[in-house]
Amino acid sequence: MKKKILLALIAVSTLFTSCFEDRDDTLQVASALEIQNFIYRGLNFFYLYKADTPELANDAFASSEDLDAFLSTFTTPEDLFDFLLSPQDRFSLLVDDYIALENALGGTTLNNGMEYGLVLYPDNSGNVFGYVRYVLPNTDAAAEGLQRGDIFNTVDGQQLTENNFSQLLAPDTYTIGLATLQGEDVVPTGESVELTKTEYTENPVHIARTLTIEGQNIGYLMYNSFTRDFDPELNAAFAQFQADGITELILDLRYNGGGSVETAVDLSSMITGQFNGQLFYTEQWNEDRQEEYASDGLFNNTISTGEAINSLNLTRVFILTTGRTASASELVINGLDPYIDVVQVGGTTTGKFQASFLLYDAPAPGFSRSQANPTHTYAMLPLVFKTANANGFTDYVDGLEPDVPLDEDYSNLGILGDENEPLLAEALNEIFPTHMPVNYNFNRMEEISEKKAELPGYQLMIAEKE
Repeated sequence: MKKKILLALIAVSTLFTSCFEDRDDTLQVASALEIQNFIYRGLNFFYLYKADTPELANDAFASSEDLDAFLSTFTTPEDLFDFLLSPQDRFSLLVDDYIALENALGGTTLNNGMEYGLVLYPDNSGNVFGYVRYVLPNTDAAAEGLQRGDIFNTVDGQQLTENNFSQLLAPDTYTIGLATLQGEDVVPTGESVELTKTEYTENPVHIARTLTIEGQNIGYLMYNSFTRDFDPELNAAFAQFQADGITELILDLRYNGGGSVETAVDLSSMITGQFNGQLFYTEQWNEDRQEEYASDGLFNNTISTGEAINSLNLTRVFILTTGRTASASELVINGLDPYIDVVQVGGTTTGKFQASFLLYDAPAPGFSRSQANPTHTYAMLPLVFKTANANGFTDYVDGLEPDVPLDEDYSNLGILGDENEPLLAEALNEIFPTHMPVNYNFNRMEEISEKKAELPGYQLMIAEKE
């Protein structure tokens, strides 16, 4: 009998947000070899690309002593992990603090509320400017009056560069220097804003709005993370779309780096509804695990709480994307494509079609939290299977290309949810050809990072074992 896999975002109990209970009032500290042995065992058992690394073969070492000798050649757990990964793997993750990771996967982080992207100056100087994508409610950034489209180029008086931005933006409190973008020139205004991070849980349903255009009700949903704890809020947004009688939906995933696969299935079932029980995706595991673990993902009619899904039964959806649209977002696009007309507007997506689940230092095959070694807090999110849609399409390593290409103009980002915002306006122009056309004449610049890139679990597609 195949082991059932429940695909879901990690649901973290408050029981698990503190350290393990003291044992004899003395906490033993794991050796590097002990942690490295865990890494090896986990990758040897579950890693999708196991066949690419000869040292992960089941017969690679004649004895446990030979394995330990190999592991001992690596100075740190991180060095071993990097060595064992396949060259085609861009996303597997090792962390030394799984409590912080669990919180991040549940949507809770230290956050000042300014969600930003980082862009290279076009003059080849290596300098960088940030632009505010959106501001989270009830945060310091909101209190300071920051808005989408604000530009900053210094932090604590230092120019942002491609080499220092991670360090400068890491502290809990920092001061940004504001600027304007005039053509290709970044011009400081002399104004500055101090921002402080506090613990914050983000509702990923950022905007859910019904627009009335030419007598039709058009749903607009900006959804920023597939966070399973907020599935009821997502379902409630679709209940409102149902009540409003929308005839088209524009789903804004431009900044959505992914998350729960189960939530991706649920969202796709909310958009449709007429395909309940039909194949949404298939799984491809490593050769050792395929027969026992692989199972199909199906359109469904309930969310994780058991609440009935509010479905729209649409035959077309417009999805806004950028290069930061990844993993579970791409699964929605790819999984819906065989069934309805998916019109992708914006940029080419990241190209992530593989799923992970959290492995703790515990016995195989569970690698479970409840049996985790209490002497360290290392954990892994290795790639464990890749997804294919009902037509068998997968391996889109270069991303999913838009039907209607359009980059964001950092000097004219517009107001999210407003019908004149450029990406939304372009989608509306596809529905209503007489709608205001979008001006494509602006300088395209290279975006190199974003705020969420600093978070554990960035761009992961999360599966949970049951």
